Amino acid sequence: MVSSSKVALSHTATPQRYGMIAGNGRFPLLALETAQREGHNVVVVAIENEATPDLARFTSSLHWVNVGQLGKLIEIFQRERISEVMMTGQVKHISLFSGLKPDWRLLKLLTSLREKNTASLIGGIQQVLREEGIELFDSTHLLKHLLAPAGILTRRKPTKHEESDLRYGRRLASVLASADIGQSVVISDKACVAAEAMEGTDAILRRAAALTGGKPLRLAKASRGRAHLLFDVPVVGLTTIET
Repeated sequence: MVSSSKVALSHTATPQRYGMIAGNGRFPLLALETAQREGHNVVVVAIENEATPDLARFTSSLHWVNVGQLGKLIEIFQRERISEVMMTGQVKHISLFSGLKPDWRLLKLLTSLREKNTASLIGGIQQVLREEGIELFDSTHLLKHLLAPAGILTRRKPTKHEESDLRYGRRLASVLASADIGQSVVISDKACVAAEAMEGTDAILRRAAALTGGKPLRLAKASRGRAHLLFDVPVVGLTTIET
């Protein structure tokens, strides 16, 4: 289980030295841009076939590992004397079931897990890192200015029918997230058209569109809880909006 404890970090105005585990998407780039602007030194361990090479623009210390090299990741942070690490970006959960070649550290962890859902897996990685003197901290630490405020963010307010669908969808998404299955559901006229598991938000939007033949759809997305901000911030990016 993922611990909700946080590392006691200094305010971001004081330059710090952090580690970052970078997956896909723009989240790692945005975090690095903020870190560079605030004078922080960030050692990045990027996941091959997930993270973008553009990360090199914002750090002088970029290392690459494949998704199965937990031992190498630990060695890099220890060699760089990093004790505080944030996880940013997504690493597709399906990678664990498709051609994964785990090193002995990850293999030992995987065989010890009773469940292989996101919370169990990341909680296990968190514990292994902690035993090696490396603590995970809230991945929004450098991006609080980008977190969405409460309320309507679009020019047009939702209609009463749309609001009703969204309320229903939010209830379902919260149940899905609390069960550690996924974060998103797609709703149409008070019916759940698609629910997210490993495939991701964009994939369920495409699946829902194919199932309904162009009928208006509503997407609801929920957080798995405060502790999951260590690694799994619910985001809606440009690609999702375009989808």
